[in-house]
Amino acid sequence: MKFCSHCGSDAVTFSIPEGDDRPRHLCGGCGAIHYINPRVIVGVLPYLGDEVLLCKRAIEPRLGLWTLPAGFMENGETSEEGALRESWEEARANIRVDDLYTVYDIPHINQVYLIYRGELTDTNFGAGPESLEVELFREEEIPWDEIAFPIMSETLGHYFADRREGRYPLHRGVITRKL
Repeated sequence: MKFCSHCGSDAVTFSIPEGDDRPRHLCGGCGAIHYINPRVIVGVLPYLGDEVLLCKRAIEPRLGLWTLPAGFMENGETSEEGALRESWEEARANIRVDDLYTVYDIPHINQVYLIYRGELTDTNFGAGPESLEVELFREEEIPWDEIAFPIMSETLGHYFADRREGRYPLHRGVITRKL
């Protein structure tokens, strides 16, 4: 950070503020402490009967690979509202949210994922501007080797196992960088 986003000063240093335990950007002009926190990604695992809806990505990262509809949460919305917005933007899907289904921390890229489980209310879905195509898949049809992100593979794996058990508990985890 070269300039303070509060006052525009170039007197920004990177050090540990008094009473804190980690370095932050500090403005010597106005005294602001700039906190850079993880990004929250929200999404939905949309299902209809024994199928789930996946989107083929039309954007980087992972262009051309499959994912659940998800994206960055916006200011001024709840996580559920954000998940529904992302489902509409990416899949033009109308969904009735059941519950929060997976919570994953991905500390090496500073992200937290909140994925809801939700039933499609109709079959009037289609590719939004960030998707090349949108398709319903049964478990045996999932293109597992073409899933864009580990969090999505984990969530889909939980879903199909839980579906066989007839119960859908909240799943939590951490996805670490593979070395």
